[in-house]
Amino acid sequence: MNFKVIFLVLCLFSMACKNATVSNPAKRKYHAQLTDAYRVAFLIMDGTYNTEFTAPYDIFQHTRFRDGIKPMDVFTVAKSHDAITTFEGVKVLPDYSYMLDSLPPIDVLVVPSAEHHLDSDRADSTLIRWVRQVSQTARYVTSHCDGAFILAQAGVLNGHVCTTFPDDIGRLRSEYPALDVRDDVLFVHDGPLITSAGGARSFDAALYLCERLYGVSVARRIAEGLVIDWNLQTVPHLIVQ
Repeated sequence: MNFKVIFLVLCLFSMACKNATVSNPAKRKYHAQLTDAYRVAFLIMDGTYNTEFTAPYDIFQHTRFRDGIKPMDVFTVAKSHDAITTFEGVKVLPDYSYMLDSLPPIDVLVVPSAEHHLDSDRADSTLIRWVRQVSQTARYVTSHCDGAFILAQAGVLNGHVCTTFPDDIGRLRSEYPALDVRDDVLFVHDGPLITSAGGARSFDAALYLCERLYGVSVARRIAEGLVIDWNLQTVPHLIVQ
């Protein structure tokens, strides 16, 4: 066999190995975990709204830059490894797939609102089952805007007070009549659940969780880093327990 043939065989073998690696997405590693941190998973999908996703993500990510606390290790989770496209057109590559990967234990589950949370996303039994399972062991489960509908469909909100996007409060009450849905607050904390009105108020709910975990001083320093004037007493909210 001459050298040209050997070279061609080696090239084909290299390409085959490369393709095999790409075609096995479960072995792809995106996320470098912190050694001692709260594991915070953001559930994302096509149509996720930027603000409900990026507002709490920014707040929680900034805990890494505060000394003397247990920071939040923030990562994204989607159905597959394929890039998702937010409602506003931003493409995001998920860190994990809940269908393919072994995920780290999740301390905080964040469910931002997405375009189809009122219809097709709630009909996705695999998605709803995963949310239900994670919620059983997570220390906190949070939703923003219509993310509350995903939690309601999974049965996570049963027996708890909650809220959602102001214009959809009537629909949440109508479709889940057993729920105690409040319309006079921007976020509700009931047990392990924090539900918020969403939009820019997603910052409030995220800062509240930081205040809960780290205290007022740390929460305010995180807020200052993002040029937010944080004072819980000025935000209409409800803490049930």
